[in-house]
Amino acid sequence: MTTVQQPPEQPPKRRVVFVVGSGRSGTSTMAGALRTLGMHVPQPEVAADDTNPKGFGEPQWVVDFHAELLKRCNVQVSDARPSAWFEAGKLAGFEPSRERLHTWLEEQLTTGGPEVVVKDPRLAWFVGLWRSAALRCEATPAYVTMLRPPAEVVGSKQKYYAGPAAGGDLRAGEVQRTAAWVNMMLHTERATRGETRTFVRYADLLDDWTIPLFDIGRRFDLTSLQEANANHVRAVHAFIDPSLRRVTATLDDLDLPPRLRELAQETWERLDGLADPEGDTPAVHQQLDDLRAAYTDLYAEAEAIAHSTALAARREGLATLPEPANAVVKRGADRVPHQVRAMVPPGARAAVRRAIGRAR
Repeated sequence: MTTVQQPPEQPPKRRVVFVVGSGRSGTSTMAGALRTLGMHVPQPEVAADDTNPKGFGEPQWVVDFHAELLKRCNVQVSDARPSAWFEAGKLAGFEPSRERLHTWLEEQLTTGGPEVVVKDPRLAWFVGLWRSAALRCEATPAYVTMLRPPAEVVGSKQKYYAGPAAGGDLRAGEVQRTAAWVNMMLHTERATRGETRTFVRYADLLDDWTIPLFDIGRRFDLTSLQEANANHVRAVHAFIDPSLRRVTATLDDLDLPPRLRELAQETWERLDGLADPEGDTPAVHQQLDDLRAAYTDLYAEAEAIAHSTALAARREGLATLPEPANAVVKRGADRVPHQVRAMVPPGARAAVRRAIGRAR
């Protein structure tokens, strides 16, 4: 009797879905829905609170890792500086960080399941680092970018975060957060261009989540979504609450400089079009590149105008530094006229400096 040899069982396909976009744009809802349909969100997660009662869908390890990297490169979560992308990008080649991330992600794919979802608003700063980690784990990376009108994002941040940005100045907070939204969204689009990706409007997710979620399952070839059963569907219906859209606003509700308002509106219109069928086209990419260049020019102009303010803040910061232990000696030495000090031979001056603790 001939024994039919069975072909070797193929290992499950590995997929890592990165949920990116500005904070308060529906990223938590998307990550939570993917988790509910069976994808693995690494544990433990950041605990839910009043600002996000349904949960954030953010692995605590990822948040801590990103916070460490942002501190190292001196970049904020919502940073409006175009140059911040260059500073954050330099860490993508730092091998110790690459190895830490690869080790952690490999563990998640091995123990949590072959389909992992990673979400954190800070992730957009390190897309290259995550892409490298996924590929080293032999996993296919894919990106979901959430789209929500900028005025709603800014309004939600103003409402739910601890006071407006810029030290309590409401207008400055609106301006900074709008600029940060433009900077974040334009560079996130550019960083994911050419990758497997999709764009989802937050409003569409709340209106009928089945359309964007099952489209993601098809586009990304996700077994969890394609094989979701009735229990999964009921659970997502219970998870997604249309009332989550608790802030509605337009750019007319924000006190913005005219050119920033125009750029935010144009950026939103171009990004919103990416969510349309066949909307992710080279022509739109060029328009977005032009907007990114225009925003960079606008920010450079603003920096030049505010240069005196930046210098004053720097001087104020230096003035508040503690006095060195030998401050009195320093002041006394500095009062000696230069002509008199020049008369002292160099060797003697060096000996005096060593004696008073000013050797150099």
